[in-house]
Amino acid sequence: MDQSNLCPRFQKGMDIISKRWTGLIIFQLLSGPQRFCAVQSALPISGRLLSERFKDLENEGIVDRQVYPEIPVRIEYSLTEKGRAIEPIIREIQKWSQDWIEPDTVA
Repeated sequence: MDQSNLCPRFQKGMDIISKRWTGLIIFQLLSGPQRFCAVQSALPISGRLLSERFKDLENEGIVDRQVYPEIPVRIEYSLTEKGRAIEPIIREIQKWSQDWIEPDTVA
């Protein structure tokens, strides 16, 4: 496809949500604010990569990082309004996957 025919906003949107683990991180946060360790324990992802993805999503305005001045410091991540707007897309991908994708079987 000719590069000039691509919609730049669509392309940027796809670039954001198609980064490895990003969709699953957003899916995990759909259930509400969570601490770093909760997201990390729910996904098979390294702490370094999760931290990088959180920073990317925060820079895009999709995730909010809330620091609570407690001892020890508590940090929670949640979806912003922009992040919550992705929910219908994520839910449709979830439905499509359930209807059409066979899970990998271990041989």
